[in-house]
Amino acid sequence: MSALHGKVVAITGGARGIGYATAKELLGRGCRVAIGDVDEVRLKEAALELGIDTYARLDVTDPGSFRAFLDLVETELGDLDVLINNAGIMPTGHTHEEEDAVTRRQVEINVLGVIYGTKLALERMLPRDRGHIINTASLAGELAVPGLATYCGTKHAVIGFTEAARLEYRKTGIRLSTVRPTFTNTELVAGTAGAKGFRNAEPEEIARATAALIEKPKPFVRVTRVAGGMVTGMKFVPRRIAEGLSSALGGDDVFLDEVDMSARKSYLDRIRGS
Repeated sequence: MSALHGKVVAITGGARGIGYATAKELLGRGCRVAIGDVDEVRLKEAALELGIDTYARLDVTDPGSFRAFLDLVETELGDLDVLINNAGIMPTGHTHEEEDAVTRRQVEINVLGVIYGTKLALERMLPRDRGHIINTASLAGELAVPGLATYCGTKHAVIGFTEAARLEYRKTGIRLSTVRPTFTNTELVAGTAGAKGFRNAEPEEIARATAALIEKPKPFVRVTRVAGGMVTGMKFVPRRIAEGLSSALGGDDVFLDEVDMSARKSYLDRIRGS
């Protein structure tokens, strides 16, 4: 029997991509899983595919919506053991061309959504002195990527927020962690080719890393190991050399001039209208 058997887990952004894969992985390990997502149509499809009965439309930028989702989870499944703040969006392009509404949307979903969820989970977990909050960040939160300035900023914020909160509550039974994936083969990277010499991760890899993090909590996990090692190593390389290496690997253009915007259109339309 899995060590995770019976744990109550709520996942935001659970209808697609990493959230969906994580729900599937944790269900396979015996967890009681609930998913929330702003896309009601896809949410219902995902719940049916996964065999999940507890799900709800969730707008992570609205604390009231988030509270209602967690209320539903605890009413139907029991005390919340793990919250995975996974919802996030990643537009690409030149910073000066980014629409203000798109900038705001990234900050609201990627940062405020994580903060709201963490606070609401803490309210429930602290009286019980147990629980685990996992916030999905990115290796882009440690390494700057041209074409993703706002996204990088939001993921830096997620890492900083989670680390500070982790230290604040380290003497309690509450654990806080970040998952830091490399670029992963989901809608977020549609129309992009990735850095030369590095493969994108698959959602299932992030799901397995998240499950392992719940089983054996630690402050963070980087995925993939190769990409995580590269990001770590770049911190010890002189800036001029690090930037030259990034440029040689295609980092200057992979999320700018080399993006196939027609392949990203459906994704961008959806996140703008959600």
